[in-house]
Order: sequence, then C-alpha cells, then structure tokens
Amino acid sequence: MSEHFDVHGGARLVGEVDVVGAKNSVLKLMAAALLAEGTTTITNCPQILDVPLMGDVLRSVGCDVVIDGDTAKITTPAELSHRADSAAMGKLRASVCVLGPLVGRLKQAVVALPGGDAIGSRPLDMHQNGLRKLGATSTIEHGCVVAKADGLRGAQIWLDFPSVGATENILMAAVLAEGTTVIDNAAREPEIVDICTMLTDMGAKIEGAGTSTLTVEGVEKLNPTEHRVIGDRIVGATWAFAAAMTRGDLTVRGVNPHHLDLVLDKLRLAGAEVETFDGKGFRIVQPERPKAVDWVTLPYPGFATDLQPFAVALSAVADGTSMITENIYEARFRFIEEMMRLSGDARTDGHHAVVRGVERLSSAPVWASDIRAGAGLVLAGLCADGVTEVWDVFHIDRGYPHFVENLNRLGARIERVAGEPERA
Repeated sequence: MSEHFDVHGGARLVGEVDVVGAKNSVLKLMAAALLAEGTTTITNCPQILDVPLMGDVLRSVGCDVVIDGDTAKITTPAELSHRADSAAMGKLRASVCVLGPLVGRLKQAVVALPGGDAIGSRPLDMHQNGLRKLGATSTIEHGCVVAKADGLRGAQIWLDFPSVGATENILMAAVLAEGTTVIDNAAREPEIVDICTMLTDMGAKIEGAGTSTLTVEGVEKLNPTEHRVIGDRIVGATWAFAAAMTRGDLTVRGVNPHHLDLVLDKLRLAGAEVETFDGKGFRIVQPERPKAVDWVTLPYPGFATDLQPFAVALSAVADGTSMITENIYEARFRFIEEMMRLSGDARTDGHHAVVRGVERLSSAPVWASDIRAGAGLVLAGLCADGVTEVWDVFHIDRGYPHFVENLNRLGARIERVAGEPERA
C-alpha cells in the first residue's frame, strides 16, 4: 500500500529540533567494519530505512549485524564472502562502498551494481580506475562490479572529480595495501573526515583528512573500534531552510554549524538572523519574507547538490528572482516540474534554473523523485494554500527519521495517509 503526506499550508515553524547521525556517513562507516575481524560498534546512527538495508548487505557477506535504536554492532568473521549481490544492493547507492573494503581485505569482490535515488548518472569509472592503480583488475559483468588482485600496492591516484564515493572506496582499499597511496583531488566533505577518523582509530595511517590530498600508509591489519557518527549536515540544513521558508524560529542541535558555513551565510543574505553554537548547532530566525539569492552547487566546501531542491523551494517563495546552477547531477531539476504543480514560477535551461518568487504557493498532488526532493516538497507544501499531497514518501523515510513527528511538534500539520494515488 502506498503512503502519502497531507501537508497543510500556512505553518510557521518554531522550537528546537535535534539532528542525529549523518546518512551520508553511517552507511560507509558500516562498510568499513568489513576491514577488521571482530565487533565494531557505531553509535548515533539515524533511524532511517537505509541503515537496516546496509545491515542486510553486510549480512550477505557473512557479518552478524544487530541494530538497536541508534547503535549498530557489526561482527565481522575471519572468513568473509567476497560476493555482495543481495537484493538490498539494488535499493541504495551507498551499497557500492563495500567494494573497497572487500578488495582491500580479500583481494577480490563481486558487488552488484547499486540502486538509490533517481538524480542522474553516477558512473563507477573512478572507483574502478582507483582499484586498478592499486593493482586490481576491475570489470562490469552480469550486473556486478568484479575486482580481483594478487596483492594491492600503494600508488599515486588522481581523481578527475572529487567524488565522495570513489574517495571512500579507494581509501578503504588502500589502508591494507602494501606501501604508500596518495589520492589527489580527493573529496573534502566532513563525511570523509569522519571515515578517516574511524579508520585511524582502527589502526590505519592516514594524513590529510579534510584536504584535497590524502596520504595512506598501508598496514597489515585493522582492529574493530567504537565510533560515533557525526551530525547530519544535510538534515541540519533542511531545518535551516524550513525556518527561512516559513518565516520561523528554529534552534537546531547536534550538527557542527561550521559544516554549513556557506548555507548559513546565504540564508543571512536572504534576510535570516543566524546564531551559531560552536560545534553544537545554530538558531535561524526569519522575521519576514526571504529575499531572493543565487545558488551554485559545487563539491564541498561549496553548496551541496543534496540541498539544491531546498534552494529552489526557498527561491519559489522569496521576494525577487533567483538563479540556481546545478553542476553535479543533471536530473536534480526534475524537482522543478513538481514545484510548478504548486504554482512555482520556474524555467530551466541546461544546468541553470531561473525561479521567480511568489507570495504564496498553491496546493496540489506532487511526487518525490528522491530523498531531498521529497523533503523539499513537504517544505513547499507548508508555504502553499490548502493541503498538498506528497507521494512516494518512502524516499523521505530513507533520509529523515521522525520527519512528520518533528514537523508537527514544531507547529506544522502533517498526516501520513495510506492509499493509492489517482495518477497511474
């Protein structure tokens, strides 16, 4: 049975909300547990659908996984299977991050091609090329990435683009390779720093976390550890946009505001009053209708592509005209088609969108195409006349724990409703 959210317009969000562990980090940390025999404990896990799905992926290669609330205990046996081709692989993109650990530890892997959000092409070329530089062969066969090596040796690796996934997979293979690996043009996201911190606690030797050059000195073995996931900066930013769009007053705790410096600066330009609590959170107060500002998605520390739907949604109710430029995933602008159902005034041309703000949107049935698009449509519904139906909310459940409950507690009125849509 399908579900949708009935989102009643006219809400002003006020109060405090806690942010839990980062979705874009926890799944990779769970995969890193494959590198060490024994029990690794990961705390501050978000209670979202993707965490048990990753648990299923790890079970498929022989791990015992126990998820209890916000804690995941992963017991990795001495003998692992190199085949990760369970049904769960097709349900989340991050499942491909088991490739690096399996090749690093077992010197072979057969990993089913991943699924996940419909936001555009995300090829695995850089993942495979990095493994080849380390001495592995890597091909695509029968819907799987197949990699094998007699042994892995450190190498100089240049990434054509600072891909988070490629950086993580190469890093997790390199920590057990012989010799020194240097990854140039590496991703710099806080989630990369998080996995480097965990790997270092496990015994890896890594320098340069948070910079564009990672230097890895391979070691013979790693040990299990206990690690707390960093706060989810994308969820934190979602609440920041929610405050700005609804002319609200929200205090967001559990996330490092320095991970959101650019977002918070942009919201200041939009007219928000922003107060930060060093390393712990921030407060956003939007006293009047937000002003239009321009947005450009870029790799970190630039504006995250995951936040582009929120930039579009904010621009749709802002005073003035905004230009949004998408440089990462070409299909992100599918979100604009749904915004136009809500009477948003937007036009796209290649990887640019021009959005002219209106005072109030108009309710309509809309469909989420990915996690962030779904959350963006909910926020837009809060700024629309009437009741907006947001369908395919399973996407939202993959990234936002207790989203409806939190919104209702902050002053929104949203119900989860079971039933089939009228649209085919």
